[in-house]
Amino acid sequence: MSSDIVTVDLLIVGGEAKPSGSIAPALGPTGVNLGQVVGEINKQTSGYKGMKVPVKVIVNKKTRTFELEIGIPPASALVKKELGVSSGSAMPQNRDAGNLTYEQVLNVTKSKRPNLLGATWKTASLEILGTMQSLGATCEGLDPREMQKKVKNGEFDDRIAAWEKSN
Repeated sequence: MSSDIVTVDLLIVGGEAKPSGSIAPALGPTGVNLGQVVGEINKQTSGYKGMKVPVKVIVNKKTRTFELEIGIPPASALVKKELGVSSGSAMPQNRDAGNLTYEQVLNVTKSKRPNLLGATWKTASLEILGTMQSLGATCEGLDPREMQKKVKNGEFDDRIAAWEKSN
């Protein structure tokens, strides 16, 4: 990589970046227009409002141009957003953080899919159910471990197929 290319890694609250804080000292010396960078970051992260989003800013110092690589928030943040809560349960074994339908789990899976290990929607959704376990949330009123067993046993294959058709 040329010495004219600089990569700056940031963690931004979706849609709320400002040309101050960690952004100014990191990008100021590169010569890019901070207002343009911040505006583009906010535009591209607006779907993740209120969540911390990893953002990579790749700057060409010679031309003073930039590219953005927007990451995906952690699965826990996506689950909390879907639950409508700001934090998981203080005691996850109590299962009081909230309840999601399996379709909502699939929606979170879709958002996080590029970073999940599961090869299919079914196996990838098991990872999200694991995250729900640690947050103290339930799925379809069940402990996520019970839900994982049902999903593995094929009890939700029809719902997965229907969800895939509509998404």
